[in-house]
Order: sequence, then structure tokens, then C-alpha cells
Amino acid sequence: MIEEMRLRDLGVIAEATLPIGPGFTAITGETGAGKTMVVTGLGLLLGQRADSGAVRAGAAQATVDGVWIIADDGPVADRVREAGGDLEPIGDGRAELFVGRSISSEGRGRASVGGRAAPAGVLADLADDLVVVHGQSDQLRLRSAAAQRDALDRFGGEPVQSARADYRAAYERWRSADRELAELVDDQVSRAREAADLRAQLADIEQAAPVANEDTELAVRAERLANAEELRTAAATAHDALSGDGDGPDAGALLADARRALERAHDPALEDLAAQVADLGYRVADVAAGLAGYLADLDESGPHELAAVEERRAVLSALVRAHGSLDAALALLDTGSARLAELDDDGDRIDRLREERDAAASVLDGCAIALTDARTAAAERLGAAVTEELRALAMPDARLSVAVTPGAETASGRDDVAILLSPHAGADPRPVSKGASGGELSRVMLAIEVVIAAVDPVPTFVFDEVDAGIGGAAAIEVGRRLARLARSSQVIAVTHLAQVAAFATNHLSVVKAGNGSVTASDVRRLEGADREAEMARLLSGMPDSDAALTHARELLSLRTADH
Repeated sequence: MIEEMRLRDLGVIAEATLPIGPGFTAITGETGAGKTMVVTGLGLLLGQRADSGAVRAGAAQATVDGVWIIADDGPVADRVREAGGDLEPIGDGRAELFVGRSISSEGRGRASVGGRAAPAGVLADLADDLVVVHGQSDQLRLRSAAAQRDALDRFGGEPVQSARADYRAAYERWRSADRELAELVDDQVSRAREAADLRAQLADIEQAAPVANEDTELAVRAERLANAEELRTAAATAHDALSGDGDGPDAGALLADARRALERAHDPALEDLAAQVADLGYRVADVAAGLAGYLADLDESGPHELAAVEERRAVLSALVRAHGSLDAALALLDTGSARLAELDDDGDRIDRLREERDAAASVLDGCAIALTDARTAAAERLGAAVTEELRALAMPDARLSVAVTPGAETASGRDDVAILLSPHAGADPRPVSKGASGGELSRVMLAIEVVIAAVDPVPTFVFDEVDAGIGGAAAIEVGRRLARLARSSQVIAVTHLAQVAAFATNHLSVVKAGNGSVTASDVRRLEGADREAEMARLLSGMPDSDAALTHARELLSLRTADH
């Protein structure tokens, strides 16, 4: 439940603290005092969109802080800890949760959960498990088919929820198989073309039988063959200079003469140098032998080999142009067979997917029937229970029914759900969106929530002028039903009717004080004579009227009598 909420510079409210607590809290006040700002502030704490226009004129920012009492384990506590927030244990398995929201006049906003900064979306996540808010817009939403179906499903409890979960799982399986099949059939022509192209590419690569880095090696070989004469002259000249096959002296003989001269000197200082000269002689001999082999290789090569190399390079170049690189062609050779097998299996895959889809459709049919049956049974109970509530809400001849009819297939089932209302005896049932006035719609909404709360309780209900369009005895019964709802949930109601406020266990008044062109509001808890005076003001506009005060006391005695 909401234990306390603090507002600062929100709308016309300069600063206010709302002590809320358990039971039924009624919030009243003069027109323009800022009652709606209380609901706006609560909406901000529930992650609703921030509007810089809500910042009080002249203020830099508006802030809203709230304290919730929650279970210290469960989905809410888990989400808080997941967001990095902390809870304050207070015993009996409960904890305090501090949340906050601020909006600057420039439109920037911040949120905090459990003392830690968090996205506003975290507040919205928590709201799903904490509060149900009903205002005029929510009455309009009740007119939508989706909202009516959701209300029925909530009332249906575990049987409907279980059937709906089974249906949704079956629907997703069917939809997945159907989508995959449709895509495969639609792409069949393009996939056949891809298979033909891939088969041709693999054939070309296999026929060429490339080897890694072969193109690089062939480029070097072609360069050598193209310059064979120049290379032969260079190698032969070097070989002659080293081996003595030419007309001049050779390097090997000169090194041998140098070595012998050093050895004949018999000087220890020259022995190391003689050894180095001998090593040079061996190395020169090795280089000369290498040059001889190189020349022999050139002599064996000829124009016919160059032509063969260029022809091979042309084959590899075609692969490079087709695939970007020789490595890419080799990679395709490794992976293409598996892809080709997949593409060639399209016919079998289509048959298998068609069988899977048909089997999933059969299961889906069964789940849809089960969901419709569960909803139909719940619809009868919901109609009877809400009709009973409407009798207590000064609509004695009204009858509510819930029609479950075949509809379009969606992830929520194949049912259209319509809440029908016969407002008086002899009237044909009509959709609640067409057959109910504003006041009747308020009572229908309240009756539905009271009935559903007995099956699917919500921790906190917030009603913003749920009593719009009603008065007199009907308003008294609305107050009674809110008090009844407060036995199992926390109820907060913004109201302008004394008949409703009389049944509250906690009465807060938004008080407006004028100061020139600046208006500021505060919130006060009313008890005793102050509450009687506010009730009298709600009844007659005259808080000091003896007749109004007497009537106020009579209304307050109704709650005591009911209790």
C-alpha cells in the first residue's frame, strides 16, 4: 500500500504531504484547489509520462516522493533489487520502498527507486503489481473490446489464465511454423535460382582445383620466365666471377691464395683471420653452386612453360574476379556444399513444415475451444455478480451480461467479448459503450472492480471522480462499495461528493489559499469538527450551515453503522 506521498511545486500545490495508509482514503477540496494534482503526482510515481507543464509557475522543478509498504520478497521486491534499489525492512515480512520522480521546467526528468537512480520504465514495471488507476479516461477505456476481454479474463481466475497461457503458447508455435512455411514457399523460386548459381560456382572451383597462395606463387614464376635472358646473364656473370669459368680471375682462387699466405706466416695473430678467409671460400663455393642450379633451372624452362603459367593464372584470375579472392573461392568450396544441400532439401522441408503447421493448428483449435469455454463460464458468473452489485448501487432494474462470440484470431484468442447492459426492465441489452450514461458507466466500472477484486485482488485502487454523474442514494452506495473494496485493498478516491467521502476511514482535503495572482495549495487530514465542516461544504457550499452540518453528521454515522 501507499503509506505517504509528498508533493512539491506540482501544479498549484506548493508543498504537501499526504498521509494515506490502509483502508479508504477520500480526497476532497474546492474546484481548482489541485485535487487532480494528487492523481497526477501518483501517476508520475507509477512511471507515467512527465509533462513540464505540471511544474508550478515560477518553480525550477516539481518533485514527487512516495513510500510504499510491500512484501520484502516477491515480484516487486525482485524488480527493485534488479534495478539496484534497496528496501527498508520493517518486520512481519514487509519493507518500505522509497520512490521519487522530478520534472524540471525545461522538461528533463529523473526517477529513483529504493534510493537509486533508475529509468522511469522501472516505476512503470512496479505499477503493474501495485496499483490500478481509474479516471474518466479509464471509463472510456472500459468501452473498448480489449479492456472488456481483459476484465473478463481477470475475473475468470486460474481456469481462464491457464487456458489463455496454453492458447498463447500454441498460437506462437503455429504462427512460427506458418511464417517459416510462407517464407520458404515465397522464396522457393529465388532459392532454386540460388541453388543453380551455387552449383555452377562450385563446379567452376572444383574444375580449377586451386591451391592456397597459388596465384601469388605463379605471379613470381611468370615474372622470372618473362625476364629469363636478363636473369641468365646476371646469374652467369656472377657465377663466372665466383668460380673462375670466365677469362678473369675468380673469387674462389683469390680467397685460396689469401688463406695460404696467412697460414705460411705462422703468426698466431693471423690464424683467426686465416680461418675467416677459409670460411669465405666455402661460402663463395656454396653461392657458386646455387647460381649453377639457378642457371640449370632457367635452361630447362622455355616459352612453353611461360605460356602454361599464364594460362593457369588466367584460370585463377577468373575465380578471383568471381569471388573477390582466391581464399574466398576456397572458403566457398568448404561451405557451399552444406548450403547447396539445404537448398536442395526445400521440397522435403516444405512438406515437413506443412505437417508441423497443420499439427500446430490442430492443437491451437483445441486450446481455442478450451479458452472459449472457460471464458463463457466466467462470463455467466461475472454478469450475475455485477448485476447483483448494480442493484446495490441504485440500479435495481439493471442487468449486466457478458457475451463471448467468435472473433478474429489473435494472440489473445478467437473470442470477441462484449459487456452488455440493460439499464432498466424491458430494455434490450446494449453494449456498455452505447447503453450507459456517464454516471451509469462509473457505477458499472466500480461494480466490475469490486467483483473482480474478490477473485483477483489488487493492492491499491485509485479512483479519480468515480462518482461523476451521480448523486443522492446512488452516491451513498458508491461510497459503501468503495469501503467494501477497501476491506481487501487500499482505496484512494478523489471525490466531490460528501456521500462518498463519508465512508472513508481517512479524509484528506486539498486546501487553496489565494495570495494575489499566486495560488498555493496544501493537504490536510480532517477529523472531528473539521471533517464535518468539509462535508457540509461539499453538501451545500456552506461549511457553517447548521442544516448542512446536521446532514454531514448523518452521513458520517452511516459508515459507523456499516462498520
